Amino acid sequence: MASSRFIKDTGLTVRMTLTLFLLGALYVGLVVAVIAFVRSPGGAVAVALIAIGMAFWQWWSSDKVAMRAMRAREVTPEEAPELHGMIDRLCALADMPKPRVGVADLAVPNAFATGRSPERSVVCVTTGILQTLDAEELEAVLAHELSHVAHRDVLVMTVASSAGIAAGLLMRFAQFGGMGRSRNNNSALPAVLIAVVVALVVYAVSFLSLRLLSRYRELSADRAGAYLTLKPAALASALQKISGEAAAIPTRDLRAASAASALCIVPALSGGLSGLMATHPPLERRLSQLARIQAELSRPAG
Repeated sequence: MASSRFIKDTGLTVRMTLTLFLLGALYVGLVVAVIAFVRSPGGAVAVALIAIGMAFWQWWSSDKVAMRAMRAREVTPEEAPELHGMIDRLCALADMPKPRVGVADLAVPNAFATGRSPERSVVCVTTGILQTLDAEELEAVLAHELSHVAHRDVLVMTVASSAGIAAGLLMRFAQFGGMGRSRNNNSALPAVLIAVVVALVVYAVSFLSLRLLSRYRELSADRAGAYLTLKPAALASALQKISGEAAAIPTRDLRAASAASALCIVPALSGGLSGLMATHPPLERRLSQLARIQAELSRPAG
């Protein structure tokens, strides 16, 4: 976890470490399975390298991909002085490097952070959120997003999603490779099925771990942001406003913001999903946590 004044979250660190270890082990197993079952050993190695290369590219360009998906652009202090000034103050308070700042021209009120490292991170807000929140609420949202950068959980989210994409690619190559073998050897079919099953397991673990980690990291960012600003009520108010405003936005506009929904402070499209399918914790749980923090901060010292 990055060194900053955001509160440390051991639970988040443990979950990120386990997610990376589990996905890494499964992914290595998948590569070995594909190399064993694809017709040509050289071709299997090439397939594995291509899949790894795609995962690396997604990690390397994660900030550009997310910003493009959200129709966002980087803004200078001259273009958005108030936004930059707010982030400057929060970064000084948190004792962390300042990320790049972006604005997405979307009516949907939302915000997200992305980037492969604190040095390559960007905190982005939509024009909708700038019009919806007051200064205290926006500051609380920005503190939430900056905590994602400080905790480096965006990197783990990117790696987890990359593993799922690479698993799907390897599964396809395993199928095609096995089909080529099956023309000359009928015994290749069981091998292909094994490779496909391994790929499906990697994809399923990636899918579920991404959602479990995503929900926990949002609660962690709520806590960290609330303790940094000492204004949990402002973040609670912001979450309620964002959720309420999003409900009134036309579905077509929500879909435009759904590409990076898992990274956003509030999901662009909830779709009524819950449990293991949800990328964010229920709003009621987030508000309850913030209410507890508010009560704790309001108690007289001693």
